[in-house]
Amino acid sequence: MIPPLALVHRFRPVQLVQHERLSGFRAPFVAVEAELDPAAPSTALSLRSGDTLLSAIHDARRRRVRLEVHLPGATQRIRSRRHGRVRAMPVALALTLTGRWLTAWTRDTADGPWTARCKTAVTDVVEVRDPAFLHSLAVVEPQGTAGWRAGTFGQVGLRDLHVVTYADGSAYVRDGRHYVTATQAGPGFADTAQTGVWSWRAGTDDLRPEALLWWRRDGLVHGDHAVHLVRDGEAWRALASTWGDFARTRVAITQVTTATDLLTGEHVLEAEEVDLPRPPGAQKGVWDPHLVCIDGAWHLSWVTARRFFDFRPALARAATPTGPWELVGVIEDRTATEGGVIVETEEGWRLLASDGVDNRRGLRQRYPAFDLELREVGALDAPYGSNIPWPSVVRLHDVPSEWAMLTFDGTEYGGPLPGYGTHGDVLVLRSGSAQSSSVAASSSARTSD
Repeated sequence: MIPPLALVHRFRPVQLVQHERLSGFRAPFVAVEAELDPAAPSTALSLRSGDTLLSAIHDARRRRVRLEVHLPGATQRIRSRRHGRVRAMPVALALTLTGRWLTAWTRDTADGPWTARCKTAVTDVVEVRDPAFLHSLAVVEPQGTAGWRAGTFGQVGLRDLHVVTYADGSAYVRDGRHYVTATQAGPGFADTAQTGVWSWRAGTDDLRPEALLWWRRDGLVHGDHAVHLVRDGEAWRALASTWGDFARTRVAITQVTTATDLLTGEHVLEAEEVDLPRPPGAQKGVWDPHLVCIDGAWHLSWVTARRFFDFRPALARAATPTGPWELVGVIEDRTATEGGVIVETEEGWRLLASDGVDNRRGLRQRYPAFDLELREVGALDAPYGSNIPWPSVVRLHDVPSEWAMLTFDGTEYGGPLPGYGTHGDVLVLRSGSAQSSSVAASSSARTSD
């Protein structure tokens, strides 16, 4: 099948501010960061929309960091007793808005990581996902800093890395670079993340951000993710999972077709929910879509959950990319398997997936391979890290006999406050003689801030 793969690179592209600007925000993903002036008694970083002011404040005298939400006639002050106190003067302060979450951060050294100090669900008092709120949202120029910048929020980790493909399943390459979608992690679980498009020189640690994608649903802008992007003729098909407002009730898959170039810039998309065949038994949610046209028949793989979180892969076929879909089957003996990708190998088409540690013994921490009738026919020979890393594999164009895989692990970021969802480190695996011992040289956290 695919030759054995070995780890060659590990890195983490942390970037609070991705696209610099002071206004014109299209989604509730905004960041402000500043170098602190040691002589300043306090520093405030703020976002304003109409009469609403959202602020992160560092009180140097009390060695405290807090959030403030100013509304007409009321001010709400939020601090964390456990995480809001800083032992020494930090070098930097940041404020991020990620979905419905407002977070204050500090950095202790110039090259050190960001640590979340305070976090609150701001939509309890103001709906920051409303396009009307976003239209007037702007950064307030801070005073008493040694330098600052602001713009669209980027990420504290990357996960759900998915190769952008043509409709026939082959990798989309532009100017020698593959393109991938990624879930750009925020300071928490699903509703703090967004979708980014990245370009990658396959097999290397050369990965750079190119675009940001958001989705408008029910009148609000969300950071939906776990996306597959497909080039179909002259159009782009974007299939997403509706994690952006996840409240442990439901996740759906949506699809939108557009002529707009989604590989650059920032885009808010309006999609329709995909009407998927329902497997036997309960179904609480569906996610992780992957779409390929094989010999004139469209194949869609996804994950279907019996409940949160008990999930396994499914596969359907249709004559068109929008259905109606006929269920091929479901892998019923899995309870924590996701991240499916449909890939053509020397032995034929295979659905690769990722078996998480919560499966039963013998079906844990591996990359199973299924044929298009969902019969298990083997497994990818590759190291399996933490969390549920996706097996996103590509052939190398310069050495067609060799393969590379771009994936992630469960390494978290930002200290103990954000909780699950800040993962992960980016991992690059590669086959063949081109492998090297470069892991150690590239394993340190790499930041862009």
